[in-house]
Amino acid sequence: MTDKTHIERLFREHYRQLHRLARMLLHDDDLALDIVHDVFASLLSGGKDATVTVGFLLNAVINRCLNHIRDTSVSQRLASQYYMDIEEYETEDWPDEETIKEIYLIIQSELTPRCRRAMELRFVEGLKFYQVAEAMGISEVAVYGHVRRAIETIRKKLNENGKL
Repeated sequence: MTDKTHIERLFREHYRQLHRLARMLLHDDDLALDIVHDVFASLLSGGKDATVTVGFLLNAVINRCLNHIRDTSVSQRLASQYYMDIEEYETEDWPDEETIKEIYLIIQSELTPRCRRAMELRFVEGLKFYQVAEAMGISEVAVYGHVRRAIETIRKKLNENGKL
């Protein structure tokens, strides 16, 4: 049986390493702290019958991180990864007709065929990201990447032309 002093010693000796691992997997410092604390809290309250090793702790933190990632929806993960804030887009001023025409020309002339197709399926045909992925035969992550690159290109060109 694992005793409290053994777990406390492991906490003091390996907390930083475990926190760094969780932060690297999750890209979120607060969430990483919570997961490492939860692992130790469950050890203290669970009364495991085996000796807790560093390897066990590493696996426990990795598994908790992977469970969190699995339970978080794809769109939430991608939105946080690409820093997409939906409210930011909903409150944004819409461009005038001239700017819309310029955006259309940029899409037709400056984007790669895959980026152009992703933009057309998403914004012209109004498909959801998973539907665009199915239509193009690529992953949802790849669709987000194409759309993100397209938007970056459009912004860059509009900035060069003084429209943004």
